[in-house]
Amino acid sequence: DFNLLGTQSSSAMNIINGQTTSKLIWAVGLEPKHAGTFSIPALNVAGAQTQPLSLTVRAGSGTTGKSGDDVFLEVNTEPLTPYVQQQVRVTVKLFYALNLTDGNLEDPHGDGLNARKLGQDAAYTADVDGRHYRVLERHYALTPEKSGAVTMAPIVFRGHAVNPNDINSFFTRGHGVSAQVAGTTFDVRPRPPGSGSDAWLPAQSLTLSADGVDASSAARVGEPLTLTLHLKAQGLGFEQLPELKLPKIDGADIYPDKETTQNRDDGDWQFGERARKFAIVPNRPGTLTLPALSLAWWDTQHDRAASAELPALRLNVAPAVAGTSPANVQNATNAANATNATSPATVATAPAVDASASGELRTWRMLALVALSLWVLTVIGGLAWLLRQRRRTATAPLATLPVNISSANARKAFNGACARDDVRAAARGLLAWARTEGSTARTLGDLARALGDDAQRTALLEFEHSLYGAGSASGSGERLAVAFRDGLVFASRPAAVSVSPLPPLYPFAVRKESAAPTLH
Repeated sequence: DFNLLGTQSSSAMNIINGQTTSKLIWAVGLEPKHAGTFSIPALNVAGAQTQPLSLTVRAGSGTTGKSGDDVFLEVNTEPLTPYVQQQVRVTVKLFYALNLTDGNLEDPHGDGLNARKLGQDAAYTADVDGRHYRVLERHYALTPEKSGAVTMAPIVFRGHAVNPNDINSFFTRGHGVSAQVAGTTFDVRPRPPGSGSDAWLPAQSLTLSADGVDASSAARVGEPLTLTLHLKAQGLGFEQLPELKLPKIDGADIYPDKETTQNRDDGDWQFGERARKFAIVPNRPGTLTLPALSLAWWDTQHDRAASAELPALRLNVAPAVAGTSPANVQNATNAANATNATSPATVATAPAVDASASGELRTWRMLALVALSLWVLTVIGGLAWLLRQRRRTATAPLATLPVNISSANARKAFNGACARDDVRAAARGLLAWARTEGSTARTLGDLARALGDDAQRTALLEFEHSLYGAGSASGSGERLAVAFRDGLVFASRPAAVSVSPLPPLYPFAVRKESAAPTLH
């Protein structure tokens, strides 16, 4: 029935006519949670007993503290009848006319409400009803997540203050102080029927813009154009905004970059922002039309439907540069895809020549073709060598494993490599751990065939595929550690390997092992 606000104690000793008496005072701060009649039972201390107490708590107005008191709160909210997912601006002010040593001011909260603090706290002084106060001011963006009656709970401040006239109070936290302001009920309106079926965007303002490409942009087959879309909404977080996309464009290929997002504020409003780059690569000459874009939203300032528009754009696409083969055009397209359109590619333009230089031009073209053929043969040979090396690596042992390592240390090294996502070190560590358990496996494939647990075998085969495959192996170390966290499970238990304190029998084994990486 009570909130325990804290305790304080003090003691005193008196000697009168040789008679010594001592006194201990113990104080407990209690805050009633609701109205009613409550009993504080008798307390037993050192064989003595207090009298039980009966307290009658009267219903309050919902506000503790008012102007003129030592501490009081003010809360302003706007609007009181928002739409669902519309920002409600909340301003909380704490007025105090005493020396606070600490304190905690609650954030706005309630079922179906999401609060986000805006900007930094403001501190200033103010005179209210003839009394001088220091003021702490905070701003919040409050978002109702459901329609109907939604209540913001009372906001409470609790802290401690010291009395400057009491020198003893400086050696303690001071006495407890608190203030509370009544909660607020919002009549949250649902989405209007005429708002369409797209993403619901109730905003104070919303803009959709584009840059990087305009009517004067030079376009040519195979040369990427970089178009950047920007979406910015006042009163919404970026999480509420839809993903930026371009529709299919006849006569061009589109390669989107990864979106960039952020939330910022001006201390009063939150601003959600999204931006995305697109590489647009024309694939035939003629007229290229970039279609118009439209995004429907709800203008909460004027309480009406609105739309952000980008007009269509028409570009004249020139043919590919002279001497550029279709294969080169395709290579430019692939390069744009590989780089996610972070920057437009540049294609060299062949200079114009007159008829008198045609023989010399043919000679240079022949030389260029010979050089290109030699380069292609070199690339093919390099790729064949790389493929042979990869196949040889996939079937060969990862590395010579260290000798005389305990099972606990090998397992620790394996888990450490998985935590760092060092996949090759994790593979070496797992094989070393298996050998301390008596396994003779030299490769991950050998170890997979020796395991008796299907989950471990599957995890190891997937790990081996990510290790030697063409894709990224990022995150596979963590998945492998989860599969083997309870230890190795063999189909038939191998003979245990004892760790000898003596060096290996054959010196060449020591020399071979010295080249192996140390496990940590």
